[in-house]
Amino acid sequence: MSQSVDAEEGPRLGEGPRDGSGERAWLLQSPCVESGRTPEAERAKAAGGVSSTAAVFIVVNAALGAGLLNFPAAFNMAGGVVAGLMLQMCMLIFIISGLVVLGYCSQVSNEATYQEVVRVSCGKVSGVVCELSIAVYTFGTCIAFFIVIGDQLECLMAAVAHEAAPSHWYLQRRFTICVTAILVILPLSIPKEIGFQKYASAFSVVGTWYVTIVVIVKYFLLTEETVPTNVPTSAASWTAVFNAMPTICFGFQCHVSSVPVFNSMSRKQMRPWGLVVTVGMIICLFVYTGTGVCGFLSFGSEVKQDVLMSYPSDDIAIAIARAFIVVCVVTSYPILHFCGRAVVEGLWLRCRGEQVELCVVRERRRRILQTVVWFSSTLALALFIPDIGKVISLIGGLAACFIFVFPGLCLIQAKLSESDDRSASWYVLVVYGVVMVTIGAFVFGLTTSNSVYQDIVS
Repeated sequence: MSQSVDAEEGPRLGEGPRDGSGERAWLLQSPCVESGRTPEAERAKAAGGVSSTAAVFIVVNAALGAGLLNFPAAFNMAGGVVAGLMLQMCMLIFIISGLVVLGYCSQVSNEATYQEVVRVSCGKVSGVVCELSIAVYTFGTCIAFFIVIGDQLECLMAAVAHEAAPSHWYLQRRFTICVTAILVILPLSIPKEIGFQKYASAFSVVGTWYVTIVVIVKYFLLTEETVPTNVPTSAASWTAVFNAMPTICFGFQCHVSSVPVFNSMSRKQMRPWGLVVTVGMIICLFVYTGTGVCGFLSFGSEVKQDVLMSYPSDDIAIAIARAFIVVCVVTSYPILHFCGRAVVEGLWLRCRGEQVELCVVRERRRRILQTVVWFSSTLALALFIPDIGKVISLIGGLAACFIFVFPGLCLIQAKLSESDDRSASWYVLVVYGVVMVTIGAFVFGLTTSNSVYQDIVS
């Protein structure tokens, strides 16, 4: 990241994380566990703020992640390369505009976090719904992380044992998930501070770029014998195209992080912010498109929900990619858990009518209890949900709310509060806000109901 950090000091519950991997936790941090402006924000303000270049890196870093592995399957569901690219480009317009809208609403409301922008713009109930949505989203993402760990470790163990599939119980998926979770992830999740993971975010970016490069290279190394024969060129039905939308939403969702990024910039103006999010999303588009297109064309309709699972376990380059992904996910889980725990802590104390900023009584007991319950629940669900596609179809629909619904509502409320100037542009923006909310509600309802239906049928 662009800001410096003291290695020995990490973020505390009630403070913003210092930097590095803590950046993402700070960006998602619930305002209900912060007492006003964080010391880091004050230092950034005193230092002149974050440059546009650094802001682009933070936005890209917030968007890229494990969702990359599902893009080839998304292209398959969309009905091929053309349909997948068209869907991605259409959604990218709304994704970028949603980020711009959030920057605008942050200026209007004078708030520095996603939740508070929603709360101030749309009311207290909407703010609580937003916080609950973030908690559910981070909870689902943690489940997806455990599934990714199990899938990749099982293939790595098979490669080490020189077997097509691990035959011993101690090499199989459920055991490796439990061991990794209990011995590594749980100890990383309990502490109040997560500043020790300051290099995790940069490492995650390196890992995702490596996976993209490997998938592209593997595609160009295909021979006539290995080229797939069944490569769909059209979707099975018009509704099948929308089944790819949760993966796209999950992959590009960085909107919760965007408001603090905007407020940390040295030039908090709409023109540089629009350039930042446009460049950032185009970079993500190239990464996701490269992986999605080449991964899909490498396996056709046989591509799996996790593209790395489509490759043989004894491939060295793929094994390195799997190791990258495992390390990225292991270090990312505590960060996402920290964000969810912060929201849960704030909601819990608010429901009890206590002042969040001043309530430190039994904090350690609550933190440990929240961590153990969160950890145990996500682990148990991951053990019995082997298909990451089912999880992403649910939380991807929720991501559509962060991308479309909440920004649309904030834009509508921001414009309705302007009683003196109702020009043609005013009506255009209000209508655009309604369109965003409508699309978001449609995507969320369709993908969620379809996911539940598929689970019932299967």
